[in-house]
Amino acid sequence: MKTPPRPILWFLFLFNLVVAAAAPFIVDGPQGVMTGVGMGIVSLGAGVALLRGRTRPKRG
Repeated sequence: MKTPPRPILWFLFLFNLVVAAAAPFIVDGPQGVMTGVGMGIVSLGAGVALLRGRTRPKRG
């Protein structure tokens, strides 16, 4: 599977990180906690993809 372009990964990482941090304070109860956890997982996935993209082998 092809990795999305870096600007999209940065957007996913930062936006989902902010939502994950704010969700438990905005939405009450277990729904806010689970929203934060889910968005945090997406943010971590984008962060891992950003880190993997830094160590590309050189061609040729």
